Amino acid sequence: MHDESRRIEERVQRLHDQRIRTAIYAATVPFEVEAWQAPGEPVPFEEAAAASYAPFAMGTPWGPPWGTTWFRMRGQVPEAWAGRRVEAVIDLGFVGDWPGNQAEALVHLTDGTPLKAVNPLNQYVAIADPATGGETVEYLVEAASNPDILADNFSKTTPLGDILTAGDKPLYTFRSADIAILDEEVWHLDLDVQVLRELMLELGEHDPRRHEIAHALDRAMDLLDLDDVSGSAPAVREALKPVLSKPAHASAHTVSGVGHAHIDSAWLWPIRETKRKTSRTFSNVTSLADEYDDFIFACSQAQQYAWVRDNYPKVWSRIQESVKKGQWAPVGGMWVEADGNLPGGEAVARQFIHGKRFFIEHFGIETKGVWLPDSFGYNAAYPQLAKLAGNEWFLTQKISWNQTNRFPHHTFWWEGIDGTRIFTHFPPVDTYNARFSGEEMSRAVRNYQEKGGASRSLAPFGWGDGGGGPTREIMERARRLADLEGSAKVVVEHPDEFFAKAREEYPDAPVWVGELYLELHRATYTSQARTKQGNRRSEHLLREAELWATTAALHAPGYTYPHEKLDGLWKTVLLHQFHDILPGSSIAWVHREAEAEYARVARELQALTAEAVAALGSGTPRVFNTSPYDRAEVVRTAEGAPVYVEVPASGSAPLAEAEPPQPVTVSGRVLDNGLVRVEVAEDGTLSSVRDLRANREVLADPGNLLRLHTDLPNYWDAWDIDKHYKNRYTDLLDASSVTVVEQDPLIGAIRVERDFGKGSKITQTITVRAGSPRIDIETDIDWHETEKILKAAFPVDIRAPHSSAEIQFGHIQRPTHTNTSWEAARFEVSGHRWVHIGEPGYGVAVINDSTYGHDVSRTVREDGGTTTTVRLSLVRAPRIPDPEADQGRHRFTYALLPGATIEDAVAEGYALNLPLRVADAAGAPAPVVSAEGEGLTVEAVKLADDASGDVVVRLYESRGGRAQGVLRTGFPLAGAQITDLLERPLEGASVDGDGGVPVTLRPFQILTLRLRRS
Repeated sequence: MHDESRRIEERVQRLHDQRIRTAIYAATVPFEVEAWQAPGEPVPFEEAAAASYAPFAMGTPWGPPWGTTWFRMRGQVPEAWAGRRVEAVIDLGFVGDWPGNQAEALVHLTDGTPLKAVNPLNQYVAIADPATGGETVEYLVEAASNPDILADNFSKTTPLGDILTAGDKPLYTFRSADIAILDEEVWHLDLDVQVLRELMLELGEHDPRRHEIAHALDRAMDLLDLDDVSGSAPAVREALKPVLSKPAHASAHTVSGVGHAHIDSAWLWPIRETKRKTSRTFSNVTSLADEYDDFIFACSQAQQYAWVRDNYPKVWSRIQESVKKGQWAPVGGMWVEADGNLPGGEAVARQFIHGKRFFIEHFGIETKGVWLPDSFGYNAAYPQLAKLAGNEWFLTQKISWNQTNRFPHHTFWWEGIDGTRIFTHFPPVDTYNARFSGEEMSRAVRNYQEKGGASRSLAPFGWGDGGGGPTREIMERARRLADLEGSAKVVVEHPDEFFAKAREEYPDAPVWVGELYLELHRATYTSQARTKQGNRRSEHLLREAELWATTAALHAPGYTYPHEKLDGLWKTVLLHQFHDILPGSSIAWVHREAEAEYARVARELQALTAEAVAALGSGTPRVFNTSPYDRAEVVRTAEGAPVYVEVPASGSAPLAEAEPPQPVTVSGRVLDNGLVRVEVAEDGTLSSVRDLRANREVLADPGNLLRLHTDLPNYWDAWDIDKHYKNRYTDLLDASSVTVVEQDPLIGAIRVERDFGKGSKITQTITVRAGSPRIDIETDIDWHETEKILKAAFPVDIRAPHSSAEIQFGHIQRPTHTNTSWEAARFEVSGHRWVHIGEPGYGVAVINDSTYGHDVSRTVREDGGTTTTVRLSLVRAPRIPDPEADQGRHRFTYALLPGATIEDAVAEGYALNLPLRVADAAGAPAPVVSAEGEGLTVEAVKLADDASGDVVVRLYESRGGRAQGVLRTGFPLAGAQITDLLERPLEGASVDGDGGVPVTLRPFQILTLRLRRS
């Protein structure tokens, strides 16, 4: 037989694209269309319904950037169409095929009932099946003219990312709005041909099945009447039945499909637009559920459900009904799909608490798994936090984006820093927006790493990132692929079912220990520094407000714990931890609003804390310590005078001066407090830091060296920092002034000022205080660079085999060498409040109050010694998607802590991020709780969420070793229980004769205690 593959393939493609697809709609009649442009922000349906509309012709430009245009569409189904399936088909002037980053619309009945959305891949709205003929059709269509931010494929900056800069030129041209007959035979033929053709092209050229499909398609195309596609479609379909009905091989891989619509809570659109995206997508999903009984849709992010509940009650009712029918599966159990690295430990706990509670309250469903497909890496505390929230499985997909190393597993046990394991799956289809194309099915089988051990994987299907969701075409593909020779088998099922089957099939799955590091998007630890700073400060202000509100509730008669206010503020912070907000990868509008929201959160939390402290009564000034560690340090009075004070953990003390170990002396550019001696060079770097306690020089080279690197990644500007950034740089060594600005027995400070680059300025105040070896570097940057990154380096004379960086409820060790490609790929990593390096007997920590990105490297000097360098990433200047990212003012502090153990790093990390508070108070209530025992660290103190008055305390082991001690209470204790994160009892906890709770923790174990008051 001659090889005619090319002829057949080209023939099938042309006939499909140019004849079959264009005949899907057999006849059309246009709607009569009128339009009204909403002024400013979106308006409620009632306001739009009452507006005055003007005639609108097809082919007319419409839609300024971020605008809303309402269209009134009227029409009538022709009498001759009786018995046919009739739909409205609307093309707003769509560009490309991605639903999420362009024009979208929600179609309403005239009574305000949302019907369904339209987007480029889902342009229809059902009218009648079958039609009776003569039906009158009238819709109000809310159309959003969202700009296509990715129009230039991230190659150019754009002003369209903020309504303040986007202009008002119309973006789209309305193409058509019709009432149409859906020719169901042609539509099904279109799908038959698509599925077979795509399968054929994925099979090997020597595979008989490929040639069988090709010749079947060729013969079927002979039956297609080009002048009567509709009339000949049944015969063509009949001819294809034999190749469509051949069953899959017994050993074929099984793909468990679950409907999905990844909706970024903000990204290339603002939060206000996401609220509308949820209504559009969820309307589509509930409509599809009515059409397909076998359809199941998995949806995470409780925040998005709450938006629909509050803004679209009719859509909310449809969701509730779909959940009852088992077609809608709440998953994930988090408030939003948060970033996996940057939120603090307590914030991750609250993500689970608020998310799981929402689904339990509104649907009576406790979600079983963590659904987090698109975050940029995952911290090693997740397995324990997930299990403590009642989860059994974890799903993500993003690690398939690794730049260097291919992750070795798709199904495995993930072990966290404390030893907890959770069953984990990465879909080998390598997308959370699957559509069951031939290429995707082939890729899933080809990629699957567990061959021989397991035979099933999961595929979330539906258009996503900006929503859209599954379509009827994808469901039809799934049906055709359920049992088809040459392909993996597709079964649509709940993700809980998939995980149960996968775990049963593969109980001895391999184990991955530690963080899931994404070898890409490393700049998300640094981009949009003010957003990150807002998150860090909000987390600590929330801790402070909860602690002192609890103290007041226990000791101040008449004080009411502000449950609702704290709940609302937590949810605001949790929302902004979404994986495109906190990482700094959203448009300018998103980050402008985030900064404003963080400022509001700070004001309200400061007020709540002040109210709680004031409720304790007025008297003499006292110092309040929110940290879980005793502190002896310098604080300033209201007048600015420094005072050395001693304050117990989570407690208060009079503002009375204690005796510091030794005063600070300032001589020239040298600061000395008897613990450390710091010399500042003429160029403003630290020329020497001597640890006087250990009698050793800390630095191997000048410290606090500021280095400005060129930073242009290969593609994703705000997301990526590529390794070549290190090759081009300028060291900032030209200080315009180095000046002593404070010389007091308690504080010595030197200010260094520099001008550099394109008009940027940096002022740093290097401060040494009595009684503390910590050297603070308060930094004020006026930043005007583009495509640059600024790093601060501390080259330390230590041979450190690894660095330790704080993560959620613990820390993680990373090698400082690059023996393997895995280690070399970690050239930029994340951490929270501190990074520690050490050798036996001596260590140094670098502390920060709002920085996450850093790198640690080492070199061997000519004298044989080793220099280990810790560098903090301070600020970047990407231009896409926000051309003004990070421009302007930044204020933050980082510090060098010589002679530090891990315990010192933990304590000083809390201290720098939780500054002492000075306020009037009448007395000295005992701390709510205090932990006696090395390594026992209290992370949160609050009243129980059920308003019972019980006190809830979350603590953890922070050193990485065993911990044993007692939790003491500052109130009479009637009993204690160990609970899960949702404050539900797990087991009783003993109370000793002195009214304390004995505690024994394994390394990095998290423990939540519910304490009942007498």
